[in-house]
Amino acid sequence: MKEKSGFIIRVYGILINNNNEVLLSDEFQLNMKMTKFPGGGLEQGEGTIDCLKREAIEELGQKVKIVKHLYTTDYYQEALFFKSKQLLSIYYLIELLGKPTFKISAKPFDFNELKNGNQSFRWKSIQNLQQNDLTFPIDKKMVEIIKSIIVDKD
Repeated sequence: MKEKSGFIIRVYGILINNNNEVLLSDEFQLNMKMTKFPGGGLEQGEGTIDCLKREAIEELGQKVKIVKHLYTTDYYQEALFFKSKQLLSIYYLIELLGKPTFKISAKPFDFNELKNGNQSFRWKSIQNLQQNDLTFPIDKKMVEIIKSIIVDKD
């Protein structure tokens, strides 16, 4: 039996527009299609908020404001791509500083070829958001948390 050791920490931003839509990121990474929320891996020496701000600039090309912490994984989840490591995912509600400057697509995976690193963004109505719209288990769990945000706003 292989011993489990170490952690992979991922930090994600939940961006909701005025139409009660959430931003999804469709990506081709590690030779697979994936739909997730914008964000990425925590680097050594970096705090979670700094990580998310860096990821927003890298992925969206613009700065964000961190509104509040929404959720941190509270159960054991093995990392999909690193089988001996535990995955911790941290989610924050974010707002853009300024109007969106990144391209918004009308369809999933709006890029010409399946090349590692390709990414497109689209809005998805929270009312119609389903767990199966997302690829990874913890993102799927976030669907109900995101839906509760909209209920609380109304």
